[in-house]
Amino acid sequence: MSSQSPEFVWDILEPNLPLVQKPSRYIGCELGVVEPDWDKSANPVSWLLTYPDTYEIGLPNQGLQILFEIINEHPNAVAERGYAPWIDLEERMRTQNIAFFSVDTHRSASGFDVFAFNLSAELNYTNLLNCIDLAGVPIRADERTAEHPIVIAGGHCTYNPEPLADFLDAVVMGDGEEVVSEITDVIAAWKDADGSNRVELLHALCGIEGVYVPSAYSVEYTSDKPGAVVQSIEPQWPEAPEVIAKRTIADLADWPYPRSPIVPLTEVVHDRLNVEVFRGCTRGCRFCQAGMITRPVRERPAEQVARMVADGLESTGYDEVALTSLSTADFSGISEVVSEVMAQDTEGRISVSLPSLRVDAFGVDIASQLQNGRRSGLTFAPEAGTWRMRRIINKLIREEDLYGAVDSAFSQGWRRVKLYFLTGLPSETDEDTLGIARLARNCIEIGRRHHKSPSVTLSVGGFVPKPFTPFQWFGQNTVEELDRKVNLVRDAVRRERGIQIKWHDSRASQLEGVLSRGDRRLGAVIEQAWRSGATFQEWSECFDFDAWMNALESQGLTPEQFSNRHRGESEVLPWDHIDAGLHKDFLWQDWLDALDEVGLPDCRWTPCYDCGACTGYGIEHVVASAVPPAGGSQGTGQDLDTGGLIPEPAAVAVKLTGRQ
Repeated sequence: MSSQSPEFVWDILEPNLPLVQKPSRYIGCELGVVEPDWDKSANPVSWLLTYPDTYEIGLPNQGLQILFEIINEHPNAVAERGYAPWIDLEERMRTQNIAFFSVDTHRSASGFDVFAFNLSAELNYTNLLNCIDLAGVPIRADERTAEHPIVIAGGHCTYNPEPLADFLDAVVMGDGEEVVSEITDVIAAWKDADGSNRVELLHALCGIEGVYVPSAYSVEYTSDKPGAVVQSIEPQWPEAPEVIAKRTIADLADWPYPRSPIVPLTEVVHDRLNVEVFRGCTRGCRFCQAGMITRPVRERPAEQVARMVADGLESTGYDEVALTSLSTADFSGISEVVSEVMAQDTEGRISVSLPSLRVDAFGVDIASQLQNGRRSGLTFAPEAGTWRMRRIINKLIREEDLYGAVDSAFSQGWRRVKLYFLTGLPSETDEDTLGIARLARNCIEIGRRHHKSPSVTLSVGGFVPKPFTPFQWFGQNTVEELDRKVNLVRDAVRRERGIQIKWHDSRASQLEGVLSRGDRRLGAVIEQAWRSGATFQEWSECFDFDAWMNALESQGLTPEQFSNRHRGESEVLPWDHIDAGLHKDFLWQDWLDALDEVGLPDCRWTPCYDCGACTGYGIEHVVASAVPPAGGSQGTGQDLDTGGLIPEPAAVAVKLTGRQ
């Protein structure tokens, strides 16, 4: 594997930096960064933690920072960070033979023992292949030798790892704080013993709880015809378990990371101090993969949160802190933490953002207090246009909840409101779709009671069913149907002064659906799309739908068989050998409840639904209160990333926008 003196690329890289966009993406040297110590042991296990998108997208990933610190604290391990180079630098790297590198010391990726990726977006799959190829490492796992790094991935997308099975040596399911040290110890023992047989190492990795080695499993299909489905997924090695259970950190208090938040030298998204207050969510939004796979809820002690906020503000110089989770207002210590932070801010300099408040006046009132008079925009996420649809998706926000929050916001000085919606949800009718426009018109009328020119922006995205949600059996709407529904809303608000609408590309939504619920046959599709130049597919200016359709066609596959087809209860799903902590029969029953328009209250205020999430972690289901806080409006749960090998917190539902 790696030598102690891996190749450095700085001397050849530096002359190129003035010739590319945003050279600060590639130089490192940020405030607060932990300096990797390659001399801590005779032969440390080296990790390159990589986010397969640009620096400004990947740097704020709190989970990457957490694992960066944890690995560098290990007595026999060292970690550095890598980010996908933008297209302009990639061209120069290929023509000048500059290998993919770390931003910390500009070492070549091929000199590391572990090349680890966070996967939080399916459309970044080709970026992963591109980074591996730029490193001079074979993109296919079966072509690598003992001289190459072990390629590992984690994150929410890997809860269905099968589309990437050809390219990954191992996948980590669930929280990464503990398992990275266990992987380090296994690799260290393998290196000390001999380090020449890569297959022996893969066998050993199979023995770590939460680690999935794709090459240890065989997949059988019902036939060799294009419409075939998965028939079985079976382990082939004695060390490989039949079902791979995710890893779960039971007590966040044991992991007060990052201790040294990184402050970038250039503009990045979410440029502020982020402190995770709890992990998991029990709101039960049926469309939300994050809320399902990160269960059970585990809170960080309020005093620890307050200390992390105080220490982080002092060390970084930030004047804004976000208390992050999937539903921050449900944090039992929220009042205590906010009061302490505001009490310490005697100069009125610090802005505290609660980016996932409930859709109720309580949330808006707190937002008003925390912003010290600053008003820009508030974002609410009703998700669906009618109460019928919100019962189906279990986003139990009543219209009076939304209108009360909007009225409170406009009355307290906000002039702009954004509303997030999904379209293409199960059993959605045109009446439900047009309900989006009706809610927007009512909200703008509320705004006119308080301002001359209020603004309401609609953000509409096509629904993508995800694994380990009750909607995993649902056939996604086609591109044409999603476009038709978006146009219904556009036409309905076209003449409404003050209402703007933004929407997500339906073609990208379909491709996301293909990749999120596909199987190993998509490996060849991903590779062909990458070879045709389809990288940075999350960026609208780079998205190449034709490249993907051509790749599918060349393999005799269609998007419909993966994204638009309904599945039955008995069908083997490509991810059935993964255990996300939820009973499959619970998810199926929740799917039937959705079709019956039955909403389920948050289980923290009701008896246990026996979803399986609390089993085996030493965590008991506790009914926190007979009455939900602030009247119990159930209004959170955006599908963002909080866990995985490199977890990251989410900012969802109601957030403060526009302040830089």
